[in-house]
Amino acid sequence: MKLTHFNGQGRARMVDVSDKEVTKREATAKSRVTMAPETLDAIKAGAIGKGDVLAVAQVAGIMAAKKTADWIPMCHPLPLTGIDIRFSDNTKDELYIEATVKTTGRTGVEMEALTAVSAAALTVYDMCKALQKDMVIGPTLLASKTGGKNGDYAREEV
Repeated sequence: MKLTHFNGQGRARMVDVSDKEVTKREATAKSRVTMAPETLDAIKAGAIGKGDVLAVAQVAGIMAAKKTADWIPMCHPLPLTGIDIRFSDNTKDELYIEATVKTTGRTGVEMEALTAVSAAALTVYDMCKALQKDMVIGPTLLASKTGGKNGDYAREEV
């Protein structure tokens, strides 16, 4: 498999996507923050002194997705057409974060979805660190993607 982010001299380059077809593209990424049950209860009760943790984390994830090209050097700036961040807590000590990002363009939005869940998870940590410093973020992973010449991808649940 040939990596495309290197030029003939072996130096980094941004891939030229101008000849690629414009298609509808979507990617979903997931992450989680493992914490003490008391911390998760405080988040759900709105009892964290810095404010509504999930509302702030949701906005952070959206903002981060829009700024992915500023964070990741070889990413193309993309006109995103949709970003949705969702939270769930199916266990007593884990907050699950899922982001779906959409565009119509020449390159995919996998990095934008991964950046969104990462920023949301980091925001949860930041807002709750006064209560608990040993929270764990991850794993963070690409769950699925559609569109583009490489086709669709769906990760098998682990």
